[in-house]
Amino acid sequence: MNAFNEIAIYLVQTLLGIYLLIMLMRFVLQLSLADFYNPVCQFLVRATNPLVVPVRRIIPARGRLDFASFVLAIVIQVLGIIAMLLLNGVGLPPVSLLLAWSAVSVVGLLVKIYFFALLGMIILSWIAPGTSNPAAYLMFQITEPVMAPFRRMLPSMGGMDFSPILVFIIINIVQIALRNFAAGLGLHPALVMGI
Repeated sequence: MNAFNEIAIYLVQTLLGIYLLIMLMRFVLQLSLADFYNPVCQFLVRATNPLVVPVRRIIPARGRLDFASFVLAIVIQVLGIIAMLLLNGVGLPPVSLLLAWSAVSVVGLLVKIYFFALLGMIILSWIAPGTSNPAAYLMFQITEPVMAPFRRMLPSMGGMDFSPILVFIIINIVQIALRNFAAGLGLHPALVMGI
């Protein structure tokens, strides 16, 4: 592999990976009913609207589920996998396998988004409790719908919130299942952008 190929692979992975993350964040915003007046949300909406708005005419949202953003995330992942295979001189697999690889990768990235949002909320609760930063508020809005059911299940522990531990356990179980499923599909870890 020459330097040009390495640089091309790096740029494709980075640029498509960032846009894939932004597209999935758009999906998560609607899923969690985040405040779309938040400056971070405004950026994510502006960055994704050129693709989401036309696709939404064909694939409308249903309640909290923004199917257009999710489908576009899978398409971006498919394009990234195709680019990686072509840049490495490998032939393309069947379309069904590309779609399966992409769906597993996108779900894996979605789980990682929740993992890091939850981790960010925990760290912020230690170093800057009660902060009014727009990014911190957005993390709260993303994680709260996931955390609330676990808080209701656990008994009161004197002000201590152990629900993140349960959520981390479930996230790890889902990640293990996704890794095994991806390996069963023959997905090479190098083909997965953003995870």
